Amino acid sequence: MITAEELSALTVGQIRKLALPEDSDMEAFLELLEQDSRRGVRDQAAAVRRKLVAEAREQDRLADMKAFENELRNQGFERICGIDEVGRGPLAGPVVTCAAVLPAQSNIPGIDDSKKLSHKKRAMLAELLKNETDYAFGVMSPEHIDEMNILNATKHAMVSAAGRLDPRPDLLLVDAVSLKTEIPVRAVIHGDALCYSIAAASILAKEYRDDYMRKMAVKYPQYGFDRNMGYGTEEHIEAIRTYGLTPIHRKTFCTKFVTPEWDPCE
Repeated sequence: MITAEELSALTVGQIRKLALPEDSDMEAFLELLEQDSRRGVRDQAAAVRRKLVAEAREQDRLADMKAFENELRNQGFERICGIDEVGRGPLAGPVVTCAAVLPAQSNIPGIDDSKKLSHKKRAMLAELLKNETDYAFGVMSPEHIDEMNILNATKHAMVSAAGRLDPRPDLLLVDAVSLKTEIPVRAVIHGDALCYSIAAASILAKEYRDDYMRKMAVKYPQYGFDRNMGYGTEEHIEAIRTYGLTPIHRKTFCTKFVTPEWDPCE
């Protein structure tokens, strides 16, 4: 490890570029920085300590998210599948579900309920997840939603996503929805915030659906789908009143904004 004499010969900028030592030497290295007479060096030590504390908290959070699944693995379940949905509430676009099976050793910092993440962070995490996750999507169109209602369409999409996995899961963890399937199901209240695999599924589903809605924004630019993702924002509702419905709108969700005699697909 670097000595105090060697440290004093370096500029503050050079010290910032130093590779951090292994964990066993980290405390001694930080103490060395903290004893330096230069304010910039001491500030660097404080920044490193804050980063280490944040990383430790994140590892604790991930351990809490994985605790339930680890307990289930101890009970003999091997292919534990988290399932979540995106898009139950919008006026337009499909409802999308994702079924995700992650390896037991998966430990990706930042995994959380997709609604808590920025687009940039979510997109980055989705790419990491794709590299190590066995996943499949279930998609139900606006026509199916209108036909069978959003809850039944969501359940159908969840079962469909799980059925696309091969080998099939031996347990499904679902965010507060009961499913009729041959695979055992455990409902987890607020699962996308509390369960690692459900959170992973929510991220993948959100990115899949948002990408679709961005493509629809090119096809139907008046509705701002790249900004509202089909949800009932003031801009979106005003566009419906001005231009009518598109083929990707859910007619049963839009009855307040169109007259009964108007054909929404003209």
